[in-house]
Amino acid sequence: MNAFKLACLSGAAGAALLALIGSAAADGYEQYAPPPPPVDEGRKFTYQFNIAGTSDYVFRGISQTDNDPTMQGGLDVSYGILYAGGWASGVDFGEPPYTPGIGADAWAEIDWYGGVKPTWTSPLGPMDLDFGVIYYTYPGASDFLTELDYVEFKAGYSWSPLHPKLTTGANVYYSPNYYGSTGPVWTIETLAAFELPQVWVFSPVVNGVIGWQKGDGGEGYNVSANLINPDDEYYYWNAGLALAVDGITFDFRYWDTNIGKDAGGLCGNASYCDGRFVFTGKVALP
Repeated sequence: MNAFKLACLSGAAGAALLALIGSAAADGYEQYAPPPPPVDEGRKFTYQFNIAGTSDYVFRGISQTDNDPTMQGGLDVSYGILYAGGWASGVDFGEPPYTPGIGADAWAEIDWYGGVKPTWTSPLGPMDLDFGVIYYTYPGASDFLTELDYVEFKAGYSWSPLHPKLTTGANVYYSPNYYGSTGPVWTIETLAAFELPQVWVFSPVVNGVIGWQKGDGGEGYNVSANLINPDDEYYYWNAGLALAVDGITFDFRYWDTNIGKDAGGLCGNASYCDGRFVFTGKVALP
């Protein structure tokens, strides 16, 4: 999200391709796992609760919790191709000066989202599409002179054209006025996940994300501490292993960015954008 929401600027999303097929969690990355084979059940109402603990809520490569652990949870509902939900996480943007802006801090992030997930039968096999909107909110935030809440529009796809256990995809996000009132911002992510043979009771999946974000320096979006010639784009990536059993997922992930290790800009504290290993445990019911 500043450092944060390029993270917040989680997910654990926080965070999931649970980023493509699971909740929209700001951390957008919750359990990356390939979707199960589609079952034609017509229009059916479904719901799922989830609760998680993570060693660090990282959003788009940037810690949202001052490098500390936090709790997260959410609710997802769907009916046919329609879906909606909410997801919450603790956040901590560190000691002053907060970024972006002056006096921007919060103790929680709550995201609301909804959309449609149609399936297109392509010549290379079914492709799952996702068109939605996400509203990121920070209730009770100390955000004088800046506005933390913002809206993002999402378009994405996932499919398995090469191998039934290999899922690939991409997401495109657009915010007309991004976190911290920093103007229009585009975010593009490519994702891949491969389901491995079962190990004991666990269903392992290796997965990863490469993301790119670009804003407008003239609108206040700045990746680095350089205010004269703002750096208006950056890359982030993660790779990890998810072990799932009976609605429980253990996720082991490495995150990093190409952001310079100087304080300021999106990171505020330089350590928020450093490479790091993150562990997340998540329980989903039913």
